Parts: sequence; structure tokens; C-alpha cells
Amino acid sequence: MANRYSYIQQVKSSTGKKMYATVKYPNIPPSLDDLYVLCNATDRYDKLAQDYYNDPTLWWVIASANDGVACDSLFPPTGSYVRIPPNHVETIREFIRLNDQVPNLIDEASINLASNNNSGGSSGY
Repeated sequence: MANRYSYIQQVKSSTGKKMYATVKYPNIPPSLDDLYVLCNATDRYDKLAQDYYNDPTLWWVIASANDGVACDSLFPPTGSYVRIPPNHVETIREFIRLNDQVPNLIDEASINLASNNNSGGSSGY
């Protein structure tokens, strides 16, 4: 997937400084197909995304799906169960829809690539 910030509008402050507009994250409802991983001290959201989506940049999908778990760090709390949503492609599409400032500019090639890379994970659950 392309950098998720490529879909976020850049704005200028009153002093002319460039910055990103507020990012909107999609709601990821629980599913019967979700996986739950018991985290240890070495787990990180980016490593889990690599294990389950073959793309560490999709760490935010896992972090967003876990409202009750602290997401202010790449390390989920040791001993917590982290939900891994299986359909990250739909989450990416919704993220783009919420944040894309130009209609129909969805990068389907990136979405298809993300879909083809989903081969499951090696971490225990």
C-alpha cells in the first residue's frame, strides 16, 4: 500500500507551515473471523501487521481495531489480547474514502497488492 498519508490533504497554517489535515480512521467492527493474539513483551503492532498482513505499515489497522488497548506506543500491553481484523483491504478502502480529497483517486493497484499479500500469520493466538 502507498503511504497512508498520501491520501491526506496538506494544509498551511496561518504562518505558512505545511501540515496534514486531521486524519479520520474507520470504525472496524468486531467480526467472527477476527483473530486474537495474546501479546508478550516482544510483540509490536508493526510486527503483528507484518505477520498477518505482510506489511508492517498497516500497524494502524490493528491499533485502530483495539479501542480498549493502549495504542500510544508500538508495543501493545504485555498480557493483553489484541484483535487482528482479517479484512484489512476493506479497512484500507474505507480509510481512503474518509480521507481522500479527490474523488475516485483510490489506488486500486495498492489495494489489490495488499489483498494478494494476505497469507496469514505466524504468531500464536
